[in-house]
Amino acid sequence: MKKSIIVLIILLMTGICSAKEDSIISTRFSLRDTPRYQEGFTHFEYANPDAPKGGSITLSALGTFDSFNRYAQRGDAAEGSELLYDSLMIASNDEIDVLYPLVAHKIEYAKDFTWIIFHIDKRAAFQDKKPITAHDVVFSFNKFMTQGVPFFKTQYKNVQKAEALDDHQAKFTLKAPELRLLHALASLAILPEHYWKDKDFSQPVTDVPLGSSGFTIDSFKMGQYVVIKRLKDYWAKDLPVNKGRNNFDFIRYDYYKDAIVMLEAFKAGEFDFRHENVAKQWATMYTGEKFDKKEIIKEEIPHEIPQPMQALVFNVQKEIFKDVRVREALGMVMDFEWMNKTLFYDQYSRTRSFFQNTEYEARGLPSDAEIKVLAPVKDKVPQRVYTEAYQPPQTDGSGNIRNQMRKAIALLKTAGWELSDRKMIRTATRTPMEFELLLYSPSLERIAIPFQNNLKKMGITMHVRRVDTTQYVNRLRSRDFDMISGGYNANAFPSSHLKVVWHSEYLDSTWNTAGVSDPAIDYLTEKIEQNQTNKEALLNYGRALDRVLQFNFFVIPQWYLSKFRIAYWNKFDRPAIRPKYDIGFIDTWWIKTNQNGN
Repeated sequence: MKKSIIVLIILLMTGICSAKEDSIISTRFSLRDTPRYQEGFTHFEYANPDAPKGGSITLSALGTFDSFNRYAQRGDAAEGSELLYDSLMIASNDEIDVLYPLVAHKIEYAKDFTWIIFHIDKRAAFQDKKPITAHDVVFSFNKFMTQGVPFFKTQYKNVQKAEALDDHQAKFTLKAPELRLLHALASLAILPEHYWKDKDFSQPVTDVPLGSSGFTIDSFKMGQYVVIKRLKDYWAKDLPVNKGRNNFDFIRYDYYKDAIVMLEAFKAGEFDFRHENVAKQWATMYTGEKFDKKEIIKEEIPHEIPQPMQALVFNVQKEIFKDVRVREALGMVMDFEWMNKTLFYDQYSRTRSFFQNTEYEARGLPSDAEIKVLAPVKDKVPQRVYTEAYQPPQTDGSGNIRNQMRKAIALLKTAGWELSDRKMIRTATRTPMEFELLLYSPSLERIAIPFQNNLKKMGITMHVRRVDTTQYVNRLRSRDFDMISGGYNANAFPSSHLKVVWHSEYLDSTWNTAGVSDPAIDYLTEKIEQNQTNKEALLNYGRALDRVLQFNFFVIPQWYLSKFRIAYWNKFDRPAIRPKYDIGFIDTWWIKTNQNGN
């Protein structure tokens, strides 16, 4: 009876075109909620179908690039290279996990979630006009599995077989039922077999690759700039999912080595749009005659978008950080209140959750339902989960944190450390506490120094090392770091992607940044994966996972801002409705009709 009810819910959610006895046929694919856009919709609500096309925009990027292969296992891919390939289906930006037709015009999948067939639109074509076929879909999957980044192979390991039933039907069969995986397969990027079959997909590409989307690379100078061109004869430009979107003819990315130079270049008119993430710069540097005359628009747009866990991340595989008490103690001397007042102009709020700005954020003590889902791993969960409401340490903002330091030193003592001659040393070996914070941006150094100074007062040495983006990525991939300033992407809801980030199976993947291997976290992420269509279960498992992560102190939470801070040259128009989960700039804005662009 329960299984029948679940199947009925899925039928209602996905928007059925028709159904066979053992399968569902649909033009939409939703994991939980009823799709906003029903059969026959003409465009996304946040797109203006009458938006004028044309013009060019210039944007900026920090660092360099040496490849156009976004999926290579090494190298820095150029900005915009993610636009070169279409997927089977495409998500809307005002829903979570709802997909609509793109390369595939409909899907058919088993009611027991063991297989799915993608029906390829017969109009679909690569950029050289050769048709996209089911054989290309199967090739793309196999190419990702054999030469793609390691996490892809792990995430899709439950796929038993990928086959082309004919030129327009690609079927994936799973080893075990998994609705979430069927849904994930719909986001597969489609590669042209005739271009990639003799190339190593794991390596950087310096020639312009053949794509499957409405964008190609028009021109470039390696490491300095790249220009993305909209293809006016793109086969899917008038599909409902594309109507009113992708309105610029050219998108140019200019690369800069220095963040401050990049900001000054924006104010001088060298590029058109900037999304500011440095509070001091926003408060002090977006001024002048051009702002006064509204030649440059400075705008704050409030939103309720789920926020990432921006944080200092411990590599818990390092001996120094294996003890949770050490991690908690170091977090006690991050003086957010002083930093917010002194450095950030009181613009930020403290991050406390891996589901910040969502209903899944764990607050207060666990509910009876959360305690119940934690019961199978009760002995593997920090007991404070049941007795304390997590909250990052708070100070009075004065900069005097002696009380926090005393607590931190006392906690370190229980972990086998002690102060000796003003140095924090391990009692057993007499070795000092010393580690490195790895950064890639000079703006991060400014916020690292106050933390470094507080640690120094406790006899702890934190070396701050800044490297270029290429070195940073390489060291991250090889887990050659003690601590980084990074964090975790926003979670709008608990998804199976959390396995990629936290499960011990992904320990050798850089997606598990902190290097976590914990049986309770493995259990909770597995349960989340198994309950993707059960909203009540997800609420309880999500909050429970949040609590376990909080009290394991894998990170020192930093801060978030529920606003877009944007500045742009006064040459754009935009739709009246903003997509719920995005600013919508490149996607849906257009150049004013009385201007020709750059």
